[in-house]
Amino acid sequence: MFNLFILLAERLGIIMVLAFLLVNMRFFRDLIEERTLKSQTWLFVIFSLFVVVANLAGVEISSSKEIIAPLIVTGMPQSDSIANTRVLVITTASLTAGPYVGMLVGLVGGLHRVIFGGFSDYFYIVSSVLIGYLVGVWGDRVKKNNLYPSTLWVAILSLLAELIQMAFIFAFRGFGLIKLVFVPMILLNTIGSSLFIEILKTYLSNERQLRAVQTKDVLELTNKTLPYFRHGLDLDSAAHVCQIIKEYTNFDAVGLTDRVNVLAHVGAGQDHHIANEPVITDLSKTVISAGKEKRAYTKAEIGCPHQDCPLTSAIVCPLQVNKKTIGALKLYFCEQRKMTVVEENLVRGLAMIFSGQLAIGIAEQQTSLVNEAEIRALQVQINPHFFFNAINTIGALMRVDVDKAHEALMELSTFFRSSLKNGQSKEITLEQEKRYVSAYTGIESLRFPNKFTVNYRIDVPETTLIPSFCLQIFVENAIKHAFKGRKTGNKIVINLCSRNQNLEITVSDNGSGIEPAILKRLGQETISESQGSGTALYNLNRRLKGLYGTSSELQITTGPTGTSFRTEIPLKQAKSKSKES
Repeated sequence: MFNLFILLAERLGIIMVLAFLLVNMRFFRDLIEERTLKSQTWLFVIFSLFVVVANLAGVEISSSKEIIAPLIVTGMPQSDSIANTRVLVITTASLTAGPYVGMLVGLVGGLHRVIFGGFSDYFYIVSSVLIGYLVGVWGDRVKKNNLYPSTLWVAILSLLAELIQMAFIFAFRGFGLIKLVFVPMILLNTIGSSLFIEILKTYLSNERQLRAVQTKDVLELTNKTLPYFRHGLDLDSAAHVCQIIKEYTNFDAVGLTDRVNVLAHVGAGQDHHIANEPVITDLSKTVISAGKEKRAYTKAEIGCPHQDCPLTSAIVCPLQVNKKTIGALKLYFCEQRKMTVVEENLVRGLAMIFSGQLAIGIAEQQTSLVNEAEIRALQVQINPHFFFNAINTIGALMRVDVDKAHEALMELSTFFRSSLKNGQSKEITLEQEKRYVSAYTGIESLRFPNKFTVNYRIDVPETTLIPSFCLQIFVENAIKHAFKGRKTGNKIVINLCSRNQNLEITVSDNGSGIEPAILKRLGQETISESQGSGTALYNLNRRLKGLYGTSSELQITTGPTGTSFRTEIPLKQAKSKSKES
């Protein structure tokens, strides 16, 4: 028994080495994040190869109970048996990909065992399939909301899997074989399954922590650089941004360009990469021309014509607005080296956020040339104070819940993307506006959990057109002003209905109401109050009257049990794509 234990431990080591190599592959880690048909198909293929290896690397046991340890078992007499780690692979497949993949891997493992065993012992097919299914089902039940069960449950399920296998062996091969293999296979396969899953959990945990660090770095840099992008990309803003990035990272040089000239270059090589002079490196010219990220690991790839340029490796990302490249973000090292995943993702994240901020800045400038009232409305939406509060909230969540922080970052991205996309439109669909409201309230809910609920009562199609940011302004006003001193039980109801070929929009809350002195001025002028200026409602009211006439002017009713904002506009539907074409 001891010799068998040592030999099986050696085989287990082979499986563990293969498992370690497997989880180091980004492709495999992406497959286990979410169960889709594609991912489960790939996992079935991968674990099927593993289960075949487990059979081939087994320890043969003759009919006289003599242990035979070839390097690879390719065939054996029907009277012989084999001790291996097949159940370990089936167990981990079930826990990783679910019961159906576990069953299929068990089927492959059982069939392969029967084939090279001289087409004997068909019970291995049944036992392997049964183990794959049961472990997968039990695993899904005990893991709750986690990706995998706890270590204790993994050990228990692995033990149960081996006990099922032992029951089949006892029923069909008798007690003599069980006496020899029971302890080694039970012990090693249970330990092996637990180790395999622990390796996966450790790597995934480290990856989430790495994402948290990357997100935190990007947010810190964004918080510092955001004010400089408010008025576009120029020499002054670029110099400040490059200096901040240089201070917060370990890059040897940081640069920003427009399509033609260097706007700023801080660090190594700044003696010849000079602001307000043409871009001179071939790498930057290629990125600006093609609009695609490029990396370089040698001086020749960077293509700087200055012979003494110290820059040796680089990553250059395009800055794009409305799918047009307007410049590039460049980061360099003076040593010939490949950048880490953290460094690459940091640069990409910065380039994406900078592009978004530049787009917002350009949108503001363009809108100001068209209509002052509309730019006021847009500026209210793109509120730096709200943005900074959101960043602080995400930063706090990093310490306690990385998944919620990631969710909040996606909501913030949706909020600003909608601002950019819809800010130039006088009217957008109800569906678009609801997405924008959802992004806004999602972020506010993270800041103030359980403080408010938003309910819709809608009897018009989601293709109905309404003024852009209309609902969001009402909801924001309620959240900020209606529920003073109340942390729970606050409700906002959004009601849209058709009335005589018009659309009636009503947003109500169960707050404390509006003071009479403020009510008569609200929506008619900006109000100098410590809790807000009323600019958003004032601009919205101006837009409503400008778009639809005085009949659409805001109507406000208030009392101690709440406030309602109402407007009535023409009922219109967005044109379908087929009609537009």
